[in-house]
Amino acid sequence: MHSTATPRRLKKALVFATLLMASAPLYGCYTPGERAVGGGIIGGLGGAGIGALASGGLAGPTLATAAVGAAGGAIIGAATAPRPYYYRRHRRHYY
Repeated sequence: MHSTATPRRLKKALVFATLLMASAPLYGCYTPGERAVGGGIIGGLGGAGIGALASGGLAGPTLATAAVGAAGGAIIGAATAPRPYYYRRHRRHYY
């Protein structure tokens, strides 16, 4: 009889694909507000996943870790937003 468990290599690929898709909201974010929302989404999903694994699927701890993860992700996302770059054009006169 064959095992229904997924092979280790497939699990790694699935985790990598999930992380890659979870980070997609941050690719085009440049303002602190956009970064905070994207970080909150990623942190909430990560916290919910960790909470579900750690608590065995109980709703209370899963929601609590999702809230902590979302808050942490939003704070870190807003704090790591790139600063706007302002430049001046220098006029050069050639004689």
